[in-house]
Amino acid sequence: MTLAVGFLLAAGVLLVASPWLWPRRDQPSAQRRDPLAPLADLLARAGVPGVSPLVLVGVIAMAGIAGGALTLLLVPVVSLAPVAAVVAATIPVLVLRARAAARRRALRAVWPDVVDHLLSGVRAGLSLPQAVAALADSAPEPVRAPFRAFRRDYLRTAQFTECLDTLKTTLADPVADRIIETVRMAREVGGTELPTVLRSLSHYLRADAAVRSEVDARQSWVRTAARLGVVAPWIVLLMLGTRPEAAAAYNSAGGAVLVVGGLAATLVAYRLMIALGRLPEEGRWFR
Repeated sequence: MTLAVGFLLAAGVLLVASPWLWPRRDQPSAQRRDPLAPLADLLARAGVPGVSPLVLVGVIAMAGIAGGALTLLLVPVVSLAPVAAVVAATIPVLVLRARAAARRRALRAVWPDVVDHLLSGVRAGLSLPQAVAALADSAPEPVRAPFRAFRRDYLRTAQFTECLDTLKTTLADPVADRIIETVRMAREVGGTELPTVLRSLSHYLRADAAVRSEVDARQSWVRTAARLGVVAPWIVLLMLGTRPEAAAAYNSAGGAVLVVGGLAATLVAYRLMIALGRLPEEGRWFR
């Protein structure tokens, strides 16, 4: 019995230590995840896929340096400079996220029409590549450019699957992923249920867009309150920091701890407020 218990304990210790004793082998270089992939995805969702992630990294770095230097120049509080640098560095990312959210809301209203036009093309007897290419002229204006690029690529290469992958990357939208994967499956396995599936998808997208618009309007006050709660204390701190006696107090060790603690509390409170007011978003398909 003692030997059995000892064996089980040794096995447990071995399992706990196994990640360090036998680390996972590195994947081939072609399969390694690009560390800049999240930034590239953010740029695609914001509608600027032509911008390189390295350019965004440079903009973030310059914004951080400029924000810290400007704050130190205007407010002689040393502990505020790193805080301002961090805040300024996050501004480009926040702008892109806001642009991506606005783009997703705008596209959410046009996807049902895209599905309806695709369904009309299928009913008219067009092949799937022709029906998708026809969206370059019939789709709503916000999404015509990606479908024009798809039509050019398909006319040049005649590779439907690869062109769908490029279209999916350009649109960078979960609803577009669903439509493209539905078309891809119909192309690969065939079947006569595609019109029914597209009709049901169109009805669902319209209902989902209506519900989300109403809930988003009601939750907007939560996001506004979160932004005001974040900005107001730091504006007061910047105004106080222009006074010599306040600057001397904040330049002490206790003042630096207070600034860092206030930054941590602000970030935690802001994340909680945003989490309470955020609607669940659909994830991307087969990325």
